[in-house]
Amino acid sequence: MFLKQLEVGNFSVFAYLLGGEEGGDGLVIDPADHVDEIISLADQYGIVIQCILNTHAHVDHVMGNEEMKRKTGAKIIIHEEDAPLLTRIPRSMLSMFGGQPSPPADQTVKDGDLIRVGASALKVLHTPGHSPGGICLHLDNMVFTGDTLFVGGVGRTDLPGGSWSLMLHSIKTKLLTLPDETIVYPGHNYGYAPTSTIKNERLHNPFIR
Repeated sequence: MFLKQLEVGNFSVFAYLLGGEEGGDGLVIDPADHVDEIISLADQYGIVIQCILNTHAHVDHVMGNEEMKRKTGAKIIIHEEDAPLLTRIPRSMLSMFGGQPSPPADQTVKDGDLIRVGASALKVLHTPGHSPGGICLHLDNMVFTGDTLFVGGVGRTDLPGGSWSLMLHSIKTKLLTLPDETIVYPGHNYGYAPTSTIKNERLHNPFIR
Protein backbone atom coordinates (compact mmCIF):
# COMPACT_ATOMS: atom_id res chain seq x y z
CA MET A 1 0.00 0.00 0.00
CA PHE A 2 1.27 3.44 -0.96
CA LEU A 3 0.40 6.14 1.59
CA LYS A 4 1.40 9.78 1.67
CA GLN A 5 0.33 12.27 4.33
CA LEU A 6 0.28 15.87 3.08
CA GLU A 7 -0.37 19.05 5.06
CA VAL A 8 -2.35 21.26 2.70
CA GLY A 9 -3.67 24.81 2.71
CA ASN A 10 -3.61 27.37 5.48
CA PHE A 11 -5.55 25.44 8.13
CA SER A 12 -3.16 22.58 8.94
CA VAL A 13 -5.39 20.02 7.21
CA PHE A 14 -3.90 16.62 6.50
CA ALA A 15 -4.85 15.12 3.15
CA TYR A 16 -3.93 11.51 2.37
CA LEU A 17 -3.13 9.85 -0.94
CA LEU A 18 -3.54 6.08 -1.00
CA GLY A 19 -2.91 3.58 -3.76
CA GLY A 20 -1.31 0.29 -4.61
CA GLU A 21 2.44 -0.27 -4.30
CA GLU A 22 2.59 -0.71 -8.07
CA GLY A 23 0.28 2.20 -8.83
CA GLY A 24 -3.17 1.70 -10.29
CA ASP A 25 -6.42 2.84 -8.70
CA GLY A 26 -6.19 5.05 -5.64
CA LEU A 27 -8.07 7.62 -3.60
CA VAL A 28 -7.51 10.83 -1.73
CA ILE A 29 -8.89 11.63 1.72
CA ASP A 30 -9.91 15.26 2.38
CA PRO A 31 -8.15 17.06 -0.52
CA ALA A 32 -8.71 20.49 1.02
CA ASP A 33 -6.08 22.35 -1.00
CA HIS A 34 -2.87 21.95 -3.04
CA VAL A 35 -4.83 19.82 -5.51
CA ASP A 36 -2.20 20.05 -8.24
CA GLU A 37 0.48 18.87 -5.80
CA ILE A 38 -1.62 15.84 -4.87
CA ILE A 39 -2.34 14.99 -8.51
CA SER A 40 1.33 15.41 -9.43
CA LEU A 41 2.34 13.03 -6.65
CA ALA A 42 -0.26 10.51 -7.79
CA ASP A 43 1.05 10.74 -11.36
CA GLN A 44 4.61 10.26 -10.12
CA TYR A 45 3.66 6.93 -8.54
CA GLY A 46 1.29 5.82 -11.28
CA ILE A 47 -1.79 6.22 -9.07
CA VAL A 48 -5.13 7.01 -10.70
CA ILE A 49 -7.33 8.93 -8.26
CA GLN A 50 -10.76 7.32 -8.50
CA CYS A 51 -12.34 8.57 -5.27
CA ILE A 52 -12.44 11.70 -3.15
CA LEU A 53 -13.25 10.53 0.36
CA ASN A 54 -14.41 13.18 2.84
CA THR A 55 -14.26 12.39 6.55
CA HIS A 56 -16.96 15.05 7.07
CA ALA A 57 -18.49 18.04 5.30
CA HIS A 58 -16.87 21.00 7.05
CA VAL A 59 -15.53 23.63 4.69
CA ASP A 60 -11.85 23.23 5.60
CA HIS A 61 -11.94 19.58 4.49
CA VAL A 62 -14.07 19.77 1.35
CA MET A 63 -13.09 23.05 -0.29
CA GLY A 64 -10.78 21.26 -2.73
CA ASN A 65 -13.45 18.80 -3.88
CA GLU A 66 -14.52 20.75 -6.94
CA GLU A 67 -11.03 21.18 -8.34
CA MET A 68 -10.02 17.60 -7.61
CA LYS A 69 -13.18 16.21 -9.21
CA ARG A 70 -12.86 18.48 -12.24
CA LYS A 71 -9.23 17.53 -12.84
CA THR A 72 -9.45 13.78 -12.16
CA GLY A 73 -13.10 12.79 -12.63
CA ALA A 74 -13.00 11.13 -9.22
CA LYS A 75 -16.29 10.49 -7.44
CA ILE A 76 -17.02 12.15 -4.10
CA ILE A 77 -17.84 9.81 -1.20
CA ILE A 78 -19.11 10.91 2.21
CA HIS A 79 -21.30 9.59 5.00
CA GLU A 80 -25.02 9.77 4.29
CA GLU A 81 -25.68 12.11 7.22
CA ASP A 82 -23.15 14.73 6.08
CA ALA A 83 -23.89 14.45 2.35
CA PRO A 84 -26.60 17.17 2.37
CA LEU A 85 -24.18 19.59 4.04
CA LEU A 86 -21.71 19.48 1.15
CA THR A 87 -23.78 21.86 -0.96
CA ARG A 88 -25.04 24.02 1.89
CA ILE A 89 -21.81 25.72 2.94
CA PRO A 90 -22.52 29.48 3.01
CA ARG A 91 -20.75 31.59 0.39
CA SER A 92 -19.45 33.84 3.15
CA MET A 93 -17.71 30.89 4.79
CA LEU A 94 -16.23 29.71 1.50
CA SER A 95 -14.93 33.23 0.90
CA MET A 96 -13.41 33.37 4.38
CA PHE A 97 -11.59 30.07 3.82
CA GLY A 98 -10.72 30.82 0.20
CA GLY A 99 -12.44 27.68 -1.07
CA GLN A 100 -14.80 26.64 -3.84
CA PRO A 101 -18.26 25.10 -3.34
CA SER A 102 -18.22 21.32 -3.36
CA PRO A 103 -20.21 19.34 -5.90
CA PRO A 104 -22.79 16.98 -4.38
CA ALA A 105 -21.79 13.51 -3.28
CA ASP A 106 -21.64 10.80 -5.92
CA GLN A 107 -21.87 8.05 -3.32
CA THR A 108 -22.79 7.91 0.36
CA VAL A 109 -21.63 5.39 2.93
CA LYS A 110 -22.67 4.22 6.37
CA ASP A 111 -21.05 2.45 9.30
CA GLY A 112 -19.38 -0.81 8.31
CA ASP A 113 -19.22 -0.14 4.58
CA LEU A 114 -16.00 -0.94 2.71
CA ILE A 115 -14.35 1.46 0.29
CA ARG A 116 -11.99 -0.27 -2.12
CA VAL A 117 -8.56 1.13 -2.97
CA GLY A 118 -6.61 -1.18 -5.23
CA ALA A 119 -6.54 -4.60 -3.61
CA SER A 120 -7.37 -3.20 -0.16
CA ALA A 121 -10.51 -1.85 1.48
CA LEU A 122 -11.05 0.85 4.08
CA LYS A 123 -13.77 0.12 6.62
CA VAL A 124 -16.07 3.02 7.45
CA LEU A 125 -16.42 3.75 11.17
CA HIS A 126 -19.26 6.20 11.80
CA THR A 127 -18.00 8.50 14.55
CA PRO A 128 -20.51 11.31 15.12
CA GLY A 129 -19.69 14.08 17.56
CA HIS A 130 -17.73 16.62 15.55
CA SER A 131 -20.40 16.40 12.85
CA PRO A 132 -23.41 14.10 12.47
CA GLY A 133 -21.83 12.18 9.61
CA GLY A 134 -18.22 12.20 10.69
CA ILE A 135 -16.33 9.04 9.82
CA CYS A 136 -13.00 7.39 10.50
CA LEU A 137 -11.45 4.90 8.10
CA HIS A 138 -9.75 1.71 9.24
CA LEU A 139 -7.29 -0.15 7.04
CA ASP A 140 -4.96 -2.85 8.35
CA ASN A 141 -2.90 -1.22 11.14
CA MET A 142 -3.99 2.31 10.27
CA VAL A 143 -6.96 4.52 11.08
CA PHE A 144 -7.67 7.88 9.47
CA THR A 145 -9.51 9.81 12.16
CA GLY A 146 -10.55 13.07 10.47
CA ASP A 147 -11.63 15.58 13.11
CA THR A 148 -12.72 12.94 15.61
CA LEU A 149 -9.33 12.20 17.18
CA PHE A 150 -6.14 14.25 16.95
CA VAL A 151 -2.70 13.60 18.36
CA GLY A 152 -3.24 14.58 21.98
CA GLY A 153 -6.64 16.10 21.29
CA VAL A 154 -10.13 15.66 19.89
CA GLY A 155 -12.36 17.56 17.49
CA ARG A 156 -14.45 20.50 18.63
CA THR A 157 -18.11 19.87 19.37
CA ASP A 158 -19.50 23.42 19.52
CA LEU A 159 -20.42 23.63 15.82
CA PRO A 160 -23.94 22.84 14.53
CA GLY A 161 -24.62 19.13 14.87
CA GLY A 162 -21.76 18.65 17.34
CA SER A 163 -22.10 16.71 20.58
CA TRP A 164 -19.49 16.05 23.25
CA SER A 165 -21.29 12.97 24.56
CA LEU A 166 -21.50 11.50 21.04
CA MET A 167 -17.85 12.36 20.40
CA LEU A 168 -16.68 10.61 23.54
CA HIS A 169 -18.88 7.59 22.80
CA SER A 170 -17.54 7.39 19.25
CA ILE A 171 -13.93 7.51 20.37
CA LYS A 172 -14.37 4.96 23.14
CA THR A 173 -16.46 2.46 21.17
CA LYS A 174 -15.05 2.79 17.63
CA LEU A 175 -11.43 3.88 18.05
CA LEU A 176 -10.09 2.83 21.44
CA THR A 177 -11.30 -0.70 20.73
CA LEU A 178 -8.85 -1.00 17.82
CA PRO A 179 -5.53 -2.79 18.43
CA ASP A 180 -3.00 -0.80 20.47
CA GLU A 181 -0.49 -0.63 17.62
CA THR A 182 -2.96 0.93 15.18
CA ILE A 183 -1.42 4.10 13.75
CA VAL A 184 -3.58 7.21 14.08
CA TYR A 185 -3.56 9.51 11.05
CA PRO A 186 -5.49 12.66 12.10
CA GLY A 187 -7.29 15.27 10.02
CA HIS A 188 -5.17 18.20 11.22
CA ASN A 189 -1.57 18.79 12.20
CA TYR A 190 -2.53 20.03 15.65
CA GLY A 191 -0.41 17.77 17.85
CA TYR A 192 3.22 17.36 18.86
CA ALA A 193 3.67 14.81 16.04
CA PRO A 194 1.89 14.09 12.74
CA THR A 195 0.81 10.60 13.81
CA SER A 196 0.24 8.60 16.97
CA THR A 197 -1.06 5.18 18.02
CA ILE A 198 -4.28 4.07 19.64
CA LYS A 199 -2.32 2.94 22.71
CA ASN A 200 -0.61 6.29 23.05
CA GLU A 201 -3.89 8.20 22.77
CA ARG A 202 -5.62 5.88 25.22
CA LEU A 203 -2.87 6.41 27.79
CA HIS A 204 -1.96 10.06 27.26
CA ASN A 205 -4.71 12.00 25.50
CA PRO A 206 -6.06 14.28 28.27
CA PHE A 207 -9.52 14.53 26.69
CA ILE A 208 -10.27 10.82 26.84
CA ARG A 209 -8.30 9.48 29.81
